[in-house]
Amino acid sequence: MGQGLLTDGFTRAGGPLACEGVPLAAIADAVGTPAYVYSAGTVRARLAALEAVLAGVPHRVHYALKANGTHGVLQVLRAAGAGADVVSGGELYRARRAGFAPSDIVFDGPGKSADELREAIRAGVRVINLESQGEAELVAALAADEGRVVPVGLRVNPEVTVENFHAYISTGEAGDKFGIPLDDAFGVAAWVAGRPSLRLVGLHMHVGSQLDTLGAFDEAVAKLAALLARLRAELPATAATLTLLDLGGGLPVAYGDGDRGADLEAYGEVVRRAHARTGCEILLEPGRLLVAEAGVLLTRVRYRKRSGGRDYVIVDAGMNDLIRPPLYDAFHAIEAVAPGEAALVASVVGPVCESGDFFGHGRPLPPVAPGDLIVLRTAGAYGSVMSSNYNARPRAAEVLVDGDRYAVVRRRESYEDLMRLENESPTWRSA
Repeated sequence: MGQGLLTDGFTRAGGPLACEGVPLAAIADAVGTPAYVYSAGTVRARLAALEAVLAGVPHRVHYALKANGTHGVLQVLRAAGAGADVVSGGELYRARRAGFAPSDIVFDGPGKSADELREAIRAGVRVINLESQGEAELVAALAADEGRVVPVGLRVNPEVTVENFHAYISTGEAGDKFGIPLDDAFGVAAWVAGRPSLRLVGLHMHVGSQLDTLGAFDEAVAKLAALLARLRAELPATAATLTLLDLGGGLPVAYGDGDRGADLEAYGEVVRRAHARTGCEILLEPGRLLVAEAGVLLTRVRYRKRSGGRDYVIVDAGMNDLIRPPLYDAFHAIEAVAPGEAALVASVVGPVCESGDFFGHGRPLPPVAPGDLIVLRTAGAYGSVMSSNYNARPRAAEVLVDGDRYAVVRRRESYEDLMRLENESPTWRSA
């Protein structure tokens, strides 16, 4: 567990695993499996721990919906005081449905459509972070059409070398698709500053996820602070409007297997330096940090078998439910719900018709049997939100636990849901 974080809401107390005050076996019996189970208390504790290290710094935490956009989870975060960070029109819609005010929403993303941008402009979100000259031109035109002056930031690629476990979650190196190249940022800012329908209010960055160290993050902050100082000096009109510095997200969580969690105290010091350098209000966009450890994927054993000298535990969850292990070779701790000594080393796999449908190999477990329950830990981020209907599998239910009570916040899909949007008797047309 990383320094500054509290223990999660999943405990045994000498018996079967429970989420806060609710036994996971009771949830499985009532709701079925596979199911995602989230601890509301853990979400609140993660946000509170982050807020504690930022005390005294003018800031706002905008939760990144892409980590987990389930309505019940969003309501917990909104009630706890978080804003929202969205990267699509659909996420904007979800944030609004969950009760986030437009002034509490930041709109990011590298390829926003005209329709999405128009929706954000009409809603009046706090800031739209631009990622290219072309996007700046489109927003300026849309804003003029709507008769609005739109607050915008520039997402700048600080071009730093990031240390994390997979290339797919690095976003701030030279040549990445994200953001405006550092050498081009001043020119784009000057163009934006000259548009009457735009108001340049900040600079933004996001260098990647699961950052092993804060060195690259601190370096990137310094580059943005230097750019901000130049803009204020050489574009006097921006001196009064440039008041926001958005540092994105990227703090790690401990999935197990020896990896480190976030050092919140050290992170807080970087944020304090950023404010001291710039005088800006600091915006932060954590996602994984707030929800990953708050969730598990609860699944039931279907079969045991042995093949080629390897023991297999086949469960009812599959790669369509949790794609991270085959996509990123990501590690999730796996444990049985019932207590027991680890007497088995097995590959835990799903029922999907793919060799890549696995959750972990060589994992120690009690001698589980068909019908027993196991969990994949730290599954609250990039789990359900990345799930699919591959193999025509209905997506899992989602359950929120708060103290000694629980609620289904997303029902399990039915077979009928799989066909709901398909037209079985289409009307044929000629071009």
